[in-house]
Amino acid sequence: MGKIETATQWMIHLANDDTHGYDQENRWGPDYDCSSAIITAWQNAGVPVKSNGAGATGTMYKPFLNCGFSDVTSKITLSSGKGLAYGDVLLRTGSSGHTAMFIGNSQIVHASKNENGTTTGGKTGDQTGKEICTRSYYNSPWTYVLRYTEGGGGTTGDSTIRSFQTWLNNNYSSGLTPDGIYGSNTKTAATKAYQKVLGVTADGIFGANSKAAVKTLKSGSTGNAVYLLQGMLYCRGFNPNGVDGTFGSGTTAAVKSFQSSKGLTADGLAGADTMYALYN
Repeated sequence: MGKIETATQWMIHLANDDTHGYDQENRWGPDYDCSSAIITAWQNAGVPVKSNGAGATGTMYKPFLNCGFSDVTSKITLSSGKGLAYGDVLLRTGSSGHTAMFIGNSQIVHASKNENGTTTGGKTGDQTGKEICTRSYYNSPWTYVLRYTEGGGGTTGDSTIRSFQTWLNNNYSSGLTPDGIYGSNTKTAATKAYQKVLGVTADGIFGANSKAAVKTLKSGSTGNAVYLLQGMLYCRGFNPNGVDGTFGSGTTAAVKSFQSSKGLTADGLAGADTMYALYN
C-alpha cells in the first residue's frame, strides 16, 4: 500500500473508531485535533512531517513541502472541490486554522469540535460520532491544497482498489482507469454492477427501486454481490480482509464497523439499509 493510501486509510479508520475523539488536551493520542490527526496520518505513512516541524495548522505548510508535497492550490476550484485528488491535504491558516483530508467522491475526513462544541475539556473518545468524521466536501475557505507527489506510490493508488476496478472492467465492461483511487467513477461503476446483479435499471443511482430489490447477504454468502460488497467496503475504509466473493469473518466484522459508523444496527447482515448506506 502506497503512502497516500496508508495515510488516507489511517484517517478513515480513526474517524470510524469512536475510542478516539477531538480534544486539544490529548491531541497526540488517544484524542486528536484537526492538525495532529493529519500530521500523525502522514507521519505513520512514512512521511516525516512531524519530525520536520509540523505541529499545528500554522506550522504545517513548509514542513509538508519539505517532505514531498506540492502546493496545487492554483489547480483546484475551491468552491466545489473540482480538481482535488485522493489524499490531498486541505489547509486553512490564520487565527482560526483548520485542516482536513480529501478522500474522493466529494468527501473529506477531519477532526472537528468535541461533544461540548469546544476544543478542550471533552471526554476521551468520540461522544457524538462526529468529533472525528467523514463528511461532504466544503470550502472552509481553504488557504492551500497540498498534494503528496514524491515517491511512496503517490501516483499508483491502492492495489486492492486497482484490482477491484479491473474486476469491474472485466465483468461489467465498466471502462474504468485502474488507478487504485476510489472516486465517483468507481462508485458509479460499482453501483451499476450491483444493480445488474439485482436485476434493476443500471443507472448508477442507488435509490428506492434498488433498495427494494436487495437480498440480504450474510456469513456464508458467495458470488458477485459479495465481491461488490467487499470491494465497496474496502473503498469506503472498512477492510474485509479479502475481496474474494466469499462472505467470511472479515467481511462480517467490516459490515458491523460500517453499520456502526452509519448508526445502523451492527448485526453483520448486509441488508437493504446497509446496502443503501454503502452505495450512497
